Amino acid sequence: MEKILKNIQDSVEKYATVLSDVLKLDVEIADDSLERISGTGAFKNKVNETMAHEGCAYDQVIRSGRMQIIENPGVDPVCIKCPKFGDCEEVYEISTPIKIGTRVIGVIGFVCFTEEQKRHLLNNFKTFVEFSGQISELISSKAGEKIENHKNLIFLDLLKKINNRIDQGVLVLDKHSCIQNMNDIAEKMLNFGGYNKNAPINIKATGHFVLDEEEYQITVGETVHTFIGKKFEIKMDDYHDLFLLKDADMVRSYALSITTTQQKIGLERTRGKSPQIHKLKEKVKMVAKTNSTVLITGESGTGKELLARALHEESHRAPFVAVNCGAIPEHLIESELFGYDKGAFTGANPKGKIGKFELADKGTLFLDEVGDMPLYLQVKLLRALEEREITRIGSTRNIPIDVRVITATNKDLEAMISEKTFRDDLYYRLNVIPLQLPPLREREGDIRQLTLFFIQKFSELFQKEVVGIEDNFWEAVEEYVWPGNVRELQNTIEYVIVMLPRGGVLNADFLPKKIKTSALNFEIQDFNLEAMERKLIERALSLYGWDIDAKKIIAEKLGIGIATLYRKIKKYQLEQTL
Repeated sequence: MEKILKNIQDSVEKYATVLSDVLKLDVEIADDSLERISGTGAFKNKVNETMAHEGCAYDQVIRSGRMQIIENPGVDPVCIKCPKFGDCEEVYEISTPIKIGTRVIGVIGFVCFTEEQKRHLLNNFKTFVEFSGQISELISSKAGEKIENHKNLIFLDLLKKINNRIDQGVLVLDKHSCIQNMNDIAEKMLNFGGYNKNAPINIKATGHFVLDEEEYQITVGETVHTFIGKKFEIKMDDYHDLFLLKDADMVRSYALSITTTQQKIGLERTRGKSPQIHKLKEKVKMVAKTNSTVLITGESGTGKELLARALHEESHRAPFVAVNCGAIPEHLIESELFGYDKGAFTGANPKGKIGKFELADKGTLFLDEVGDMPLYLQVKLLRALEEREITRIGSTRNIPIDVRVITATNKDLEAMISEKTFRDDLYYRLNVIPLQLPPLREREGDIRQLTLFFIQKFSELFQKEVVGIEDNFWEAVEEYVWPGNVRELQNTIEYVIVMLPRGGVLNADFLPKKIKTSALNFEIQDFNLEAMERKLIERALSLYGWDIDAKKIIAEKLGIGIATLYRKIKKYQLEQTL
């Protein structure tokens, strides 16, 4: 560790001499490694020597950060490990810490060797203590100035090297891979928690690149984090390597978006040419330029956030701020939306926090999974929408906001109103402009278009060429009902392209079992009512499952009773397969 007082030894020696002359005592000053930096009188010829074997009192001061008074040196309990214990020539001692912030960088020791010196000290005790404190602050100031000047030179150079890109995670390591400096973004990305930041971390390049930037794995404790970034060798004093870090998932998402051909913004991201999607896009264009609240409903995976972003991009508002109400713990969601003042509650950031409503000012706030919002918070959300102002937690000041709110849910809010789990007044306030996203199975022709889009997207991403697509692939994809909608389709095609050999032909064999077995591939000789019925029941069981609730759903969809369904399962000798 850097010897701070050693770097200003000349100044420290001057201060020690002044103290000794004024107070008429012997003075010594040691650094935090118990090396004597300066000394007068009996200590003058012992400068630069270590006191590790005899500096028990100084060690106590360094560890506690508090002044230490020893009235009986040699017999005081703090001296018990000193080799001079029981035979010490000192008769009184005061030790004062030298601090920079909370860190103790050294100790000033006032030592009396005679009873006369002791009486002199005790008669002027208050003056001695005040004067020693002032000298301690002078030394601290001098040391701090030296450190700051040194660091400023380094950071000026660092700032040049990172080319004003400090919106990324910045991590500076020494040659032992110990962290010397990092910005708040890097600290959040690495999620240090209780981990000792002074301990070495393990960082290594994986050899993979995304958008010409290298992938790194950083091990903090037992946790491995993956980032995309760049490394700069700086080799300045304690600073050896500088890393600029980006979240790997975000970089990959960005890479994914730009590897598709001429990706457009706005409504072009909501792909599909079915009548339902065409009508929906026309409606979005009509409402985009207004400030009315919008409620987007639809099954999971239909692309509700994508539609919300498209609606926002068709407007003239900025920025777009998204909050997933179902992903935030109930006790945190209020502070996430409305922010809080400093000291609002235990564990809060002492500087306070700005909420998402304020961040979205002049823009759009998208509340996904709004049906998961707790009842108590629904009242506050309603007030914010009605009054167009919010109040931070712990504050009485109202903050005006200009925010367009778009919400989305896959839940039946009207049923929740009947169950008293969602407020009717909030529902009517949110549902000014209702937009319904149809499930993929009801979008005629869109499955093939989306499949082709995802094939192109992932074949380019994974650098694989698809040379052909067989009919049985299309039959399976278009017959499947896609309960997970567009999200499930996208994930399925990603899986298919990953498993596809280079230069391969897509067929049904590459699809997951539940999809390829769902297609009704009838041979002519099997084309009869019983064969079709057996296939339909088999497909429904594969899709919904074999438990009692699933069978009730199947019976309802087939328009038969549950007992009839059981008879037909037995008749066709259908069995559950793993």
